[in-house]
Amino acid sequence: QVQLVESGGGSVQAGGSLRLSCAASGSIFSINTMGWYRQAPGKQRELVALVSSAGTINYADSVKGRFTISRDSAKNTVSLQMNSLKPEDTAVYYCNADRVGFVTPGQAPRFLEVWGQGTLVTVSS
Repeated sequence: QVQLVESGGGSVQAGGSLRLSCAASGSIFSINTMGWYRQAPGKQRELVALVSSAGTINYADSVKGRFTISRDSAKNTVSLQMNSLKPEDTAVYYCNADRVGFVTPGQAPRFLEVWGQGTLVTVSS
């Protein structure tokens, strides 16, 4: 199967920086978009940033100019550099990979959407 493993969460003071990383593992032959979502306590999960296989990037308005997403398609990894962090950025951040193409021995290729387990980012004022 396919797994996404995240790293890099933690606690930081307002104005600080953190970098999140996510690596996809498995017998993967393609991934459409990779990106990051977040969910703050009592709120719905929301998009933070996405990057397509063609390199098209989308950011939530709330993070534009502060966060930078990058992707290494050869390694199936995606990272999120978060600068000028604010208390309202506090949330669990989830890595997402959409339309992940993978193979299992003896079976036809399949496509799945995969989520990471989430990593907590806490920004104190």
